[in-house]
Amino acid sequence: MRILGLLLLAAVGVSGCDVTHPVAVVGQGTVFRGTATASLLEGGWFQATNGSTTCRGRYSLGTEANSVTFPVSCTNGMTGIGTATYSSAVEGGGTVVMQDGSQWKFIFGRRALDV
Repeated sequence: MRILGLLLLAAVGVSGCDVTHPVAVVGQGTVFRGTATASLLEGGWFQATNGSTTCRGRYSLGTEANSVTFPVSCTNGMTGIGTATYSSAVEGGGTVVMQDGSQWKFIFGRRALDV
């Protein structure tokens, strides 16, 4: 019984851990920079800005372990749907298709610092 209690306590402790990574979103001649935060049991969210416009999105845990789809909304009224794939536990990328049909590149992890 004591071991079960310790395992439950460890699971609760781990579930509260959030991991934040740099993010870059490249689209329509501009680069948005910010952070993406992942929570072990809750999914995650990102927020990025180019100085005048901020875009954000939130995702739930995906059915596939390495891919998520999420809505994106920006302060200038633009919206879109993003799809990201983890290339490792701490980085990956994908695309955001905006309502006007434009495709933006989404990068998170250390590679986002190179953009």
